Amino acid sequence: MTIVSLHRREAFRRKGRSEHRPRGTFDQISRAEDDGNMGPGEDDHARFARLVLPHLGDAYALARWITGNRADAEDVVQDACIRAFRSISGLADGSARPWVLTIVRNTAYTWLRKNRPSAVLVVEDLEAVETAQAKPGDPESETPETALIAKADAASLQAAIAALPTSYRETMVLRDVQGLSYREIAEVTGVPIGTVMSRLARGRNRVIETIVRS
Repeated sequence: MTIVSLHRREAFRRKGRSEHRPRGTFDQISRAEDDGNMGPGEDDHARFARLVLPHLGDAYALARWITGNRADAEDVVQDACIRAFRSISGLADGSARPWVLTIVRNTAYTWLRKNRPSAVLVVEDLEAVETAQAKPGDPESETPETALIAKADAASLQAAIAALPTSYRETMVLRDVQGLSYREIAEVTGVPIGTVMSRLARGRNRVIETIVRS
């Protein structure tokens, strides 16, 4: 179960992504090829177009949620596209979306560490908080609190999610906006499924607290 309706999820995805491809994506790939960092690209270009391009909207949405800025998200996606293109020959069909989002997430955090180091949570500290504060129970179970989130207006919900710590925010976006499974989120973020569930539950709790206070 997710707490964001399909209609609202699509609205969130439209909010977080551009209506066009990030500027200069293919120009940068071509320049990288010209610099000799990539091999002949005809087959790779076709594979990139088939496996990666359909997911650029979601890639941009994730980058924007992480960076909080349209221009920064475009830079992240452009860099991520170059990384994806360089590795496209090793991508198996059927696993493109988590693979693309993993590259985008890692690129976004690399960008944040370089440009905004204070915005990046120390993962070890977050894990300690989760371990100390974890509560038993199923984070997917229906509760009055999750019902409250489902009824919240879109603007309040977007603001509450945007205010979350980065690791909670990305987990909630990947699950409730992008619709990824726990296993896919674990793959994208590189943490155990139990941590994914913990972060999702705690992120939702913080969103609820924010909505109730507003």
